[in-house]
Amino acid sequence: MYAIVEIAGKQFKVAKDQYIYAPKLEGEAGSAVSFDKVLLVDNGGSIDIGVPVLSGVAVAGKIVEHVKGNKVLVFKKKRRKGYAVKNGHRQQFTKVQIESIG
Repeated sequence: MYAIVEIAGKQFKVAKDQYIYAPKLEGEAGSAVSFDKVLLVDNGGSIDIGVPVLSGVAVAGKIVEHVKGNKVLVFKKKRRKGYAVKNGHRQQFTKVQIESIG
């Protein structure tokens, strides 16, 4: 059984007891979260598709921890001008464990 759920404008395919890295969510580690924008549910071959979302279906999860992603380097340069700027960025994510679908 799996579901496709929208979290902060991004779509994730989730299953029970799976860990996902979603964009940073409000809440502390150990707190429960619920995602109600479920777009699709597959229950053993029986597929339910929402238009655009399924009503009465939610995905429950638990926040495990808040983490940072890998560093992305941003390098700007203009040739023959002596201009070079190097910046780095680390996106913040929330590690969520999916507890139930339905």
